[in-house]
Amino acid sequence: MTPPPFVISIQSQVVFGHVGNSAALFAMQAAGLEVAAIPTVVFSNTPDYPTLRGRAMPPEFFSDLLHGARERGLAERADYILTGYIGSVEVAEMIADYVAQAKAANPQLLYLCDPVLGDSGPGLYVPEAIAGVMRDRLLPQADLATPNPFELGWLTGLPVATLENIKAAKAALSLAPSATLLTTGCALDDTPPGQIESLLIGPDGVSRHPTRHLPIALPGTGDLFAGLILAALGRGRGLPQAVEFAQDLTARALAHAARLGAGEVVLTEPGFRRALLSLEAS
Repeated sequence: MTPPPFVISIQSQVVFGHVGNSAALFAMQAAGLEVAAIPTVVFSNTPDYPTLRGRAMPPEFFSDLLHGARERGLAERADYILTGYIGSVEVAEMIADYVAQAKAANPQLLYLCDPVLGDSGPGLYVPEAIAGVMRDRLLPQADLATPNPFELGWLTGLPVATLENIKAAKAALSLAPSATLLTTGCALDDTPPGQIESLLIGPDGVSRHPTRHLPIALPGTGDLFAGLILAALGRGRGLPQAVEFAQDLTARALAHAARLGAGEVVLTEPGFRRALLSLEAS
């Protein structure tokens, strides 16, 4: 029997709510993927609440978790590595080392780097030293990078208002020639009113994927989107189809959260769950 697609997902975890692995893990597992989830931070909730408990993984503890992953041969088994929010420079450096070792041991591994640095509202919400490790050590290893417009602009120092801007920004990133840039949540000068776009720029050319703009900004949206991308890729969809699948299901989650008055994405909408299950069956 063929084993299911296997993902190593290295990002944040919360006790309450859905961000980081607490958002992406469900999406991937519901689609039938096997996931090894390694936390970079463990918090009680997102920072949007009046109190926040927990902390970033102590470097020696995180190093021990990676050592266990090596002992189990996870990189050799994996099809994908996903990285997201990172809470300390020391952990960021260890992740960069681990990704390099994993790709050397398993050249078929696809690495999705979601450079979780900030957004247009709050601005940069990680220390610049962590952002620097993402720019200088993680993104150069990525096969697929998924920055939002703020992150792409911060990483490159370039405007992100037109397709030509995004092409220039991709050239300014230290991505490998074979890598693909997926810029999410774009409202460019020529984006139709009432829509936002995801733009793919890679070896296969450029494609634009518009979708209805929901005026809802919730924590966990990007983390869920990245997990949905891998859920669809793992189930045999091409990247453009995976992007459109992720857009559709992210919109479902956001709309359901808005109906419930929730402060972050919600993963319980029946159509959302059925669509994930149908990926495995189809």
